[in-house]
This record gives sequence, C-alpha cells and structure tokens, in this order.
Amino acid sequence: MSNINEDYIENYIQSILPAHEGTLKELEEYARKNHVPIITREVAQLLKILLKIYRPKKILEIGTAIGYSSLIMASSTSKECEITTIERRLDMINLAKENLSNTKYNEKINILYGEAEKILIDMNGRYDFIFLDAAKGHYLDLFNKCIKILKSGGVIMSDNVLFKGMVASDKLVVRRKKTIVKRLREYLEYINNLEGFESCIIPIGDGIALTYREE
Repeated sequence: MSNINEDYIENYIQSILPAHEGTLKELEEYARKNHVPIITREVAQLLKILLKIYRPKKILEIGTAIGYSSLIMASSTSKECEITTIERRLDMINLAKENLSNTKYNEKINILYGEAEKILIDMNGRYDFIFLDAAKGHYLDLFNKCIKILKSGGVIMSDNVLFKGMVASDKLVVRRKKTIVKRLREYLEYINNLEGFESCIIPIGDGIALTYREE
C-alpha cells in the first residue's frame, strides 16, 4: 500500500470500483507481474471523471510507460481529442505501441520518444490538460516547461506527489529517497503559491496534485 491512507480505506475504495475488461485488464495484470508502475485504480477513476467533466481537446502526457494511462484518457474523451505522450525509454514505447495497436484508440494517441525536458522546449502546441507522471525529482522543471504550453483554464495533474507518504512525514523517509522527497516538497510548495494558478493536493493513490491555470 501507499502509506497515504489506511489500508482498509484503499482496499474498500478499490473493491467497489468496476473491474476493467479487455486491454486495460491485461495491462493491469502485466504491470503487476512485471513490477511496472502504473496509476492506481482510484487515480484512474479520478482521471476518467475529470476528463469527462472537463472535455479537453488536446492532452499531453509525460511518462507513457506501457500505455495504461494513455488508454484511460483515450477511452474517457471524445473522438476529436488528440493525445500526445512522451516516453524516454524505447522498450516502454515499443510495449505501449503494441498494447495500443489492439484498441480502437490507437490513432488518437501520438507517442514521442526522448527526454521530456528537451522535447517540451520545442513544442508549439497548446494543451488544455497535461498529465505529469515522469521522474518525480524533475517535476518542478517539467511543470515550468509545461505551463508555457498550457492554455488559460487548463489543468495539470501530477501523480505520486506524496511519494508513499514520505513527503508528508519525515518518519517515513528512506535515506536514498531524501533528494526526491526534498524536491517534491519544493514542487508542492511552489505550485500552491504560484500567482495565476490554483492547486490542490488529493491524498489518493500515491498522492495527486491538480493545478488550474486562471483565465
């Protein structure tokens, strides 16, 4: 469990969520067996609801992995919605492409290979929803690059911001994770005090931050 909530709370929430079928179920099983980090079921459900409410036309994802969250987003948005996702590992890209090729959403998802920090500098599009799920120690730098291409009224959703509870309690911090925890604390302090933006932290999964860009 994540240490964000009591185990019985997480277990209960996950127990009442409808089970995924098809490719999503297969990806969940693959991630579990191969220890690939993907968003938790409750975070996936939150993501679905946010997208159905917000109805974005252009989504940017940073951190494709095996394509699980890309597929969640594709299945929760309109046919007109375009999804661009960035991944730095070629083996993950190959897996994601294979996984997505078996779905009806394949053509609305464009995967870019490379380091997000470099790719973001050259991006000219404007996005109304950005899902940040990359290297946690780089969130602040990635966020500042993302807001340059985020539309007014746009949203950035950041995953794993409480990092197994370590960000909220020094008692949980593992020595080798001190730098990541320090940077995540700086990130959360920054986005919660940034002029022109409103942020909130939601203690589900491994911690979610939502940041809204004022009109």
